[in-house]
Amino acid sequence: MDKAKFYSEIADGPSQGAAYWVRTDNNVRLRVGTYGADKDCKGTILLFLGRFGYIERYGRVAKDFDKNGFATVVIDWRSQGLSDRMAEDPHTGHIHRFSDYQKDVAAMVKAAEELDLPKPWFLVGISMGACIGLRAMLEGLPVAATAFISPMFGIKMSPLQRIAAWPLSWAAQKIGKGHIYVPGESGEIYMLKTPFEKNNLTRNSDMYEYWVDQARAVPDLQIGGPSMAWLYQGLAECRSLSKMHSPDIPCITFCGELDELVDNRAIKDRMERWPNGTFEVIKNAKHDVLTEIPEVGGEVMNQIVEFFSGTEPVGSA
Repeated sequence: MDKAKFYSEIADGPSQGAAYWVRTDNNVRLRVGTYGADKDCKGTILLFLGRFGYIERYGRVAKDFDKNGFATVVIDWRSQGLSDRMAEDPHTGHIHRFSDYQKDVAAMVKAAEELDLPKPWFLVGISMGACIGLRAMLEGLPVAATAFISPMFGIKMSPLQRIAAWPLSWAAQKIGKGHIYVPGESGEIYMLKTPFEKNNLTRNSDMYEYWVDQARAVPDLQIGGPSMAWLYQGLAECRSLSKMHSPDIPCITFCGELDELVDNRAIKDRMERWPNGTFEVIKNAKHDVLTEIPEVGGEVMNQIVEFFSGTEPVGSA
């Protein structure tokens, strides 16, 4: 693998951070990053990020995992970070099929194997990354345990929005307009257009300013709103997964009481069907509870670390 550009100066992660170029089986170039890959650590976190995610965005989270004895590997999904963009407008959060993300997972796993990242492996899936992660687990992702943060098992919408979203997004794809933005969205960078007081991600002002600084420093890492194809494919994937069993892999899940992006009812339904799964709704927390104010995010991190540290390796993990 060739080394890729890695912005250590904005990541604020462990000192051993690095990035690499990989390719999927359909020749999409992606960027994979590693943090703190010490051979004596407890294992490796496969960090599956959400729709805004890129390697440097969770440098501070990777630093916390490193302090607790875990290496981290993270990927820029297609159309995110420095990975290949799928639409002519590079600011569009666009995909052709949700199943394409599984090609990205396969490339990430192959890279982790080639880099000989310490096992057992554990999955931390955030928002859309949790949706991708659940599908990957059902298809055999070799992890010993998983933690989900505000998983996108359903997209939060009003009943009227949901009635309109299905036919409009389906029709946009059918007539070759799947690449256009969802109504009301644009290529503007969320952190640069949204003041902290109105953001729907976190109540942690320091974390939000960290993301704002990253967006100003390296705008090429950022994307704007989702495409109609992303919306349709996301809705369809959530519906498909809702009909499937939960894998028999230890799982702990957190979501915020104030979440405006994902459907907490769908999360509750999934976790009620998860063998020995643990589910916690955190009061007064927004979408990304792992980066919430320190007394919230710190406690979530502590629970994840304790959960993974007490998990017995299984199978090939």
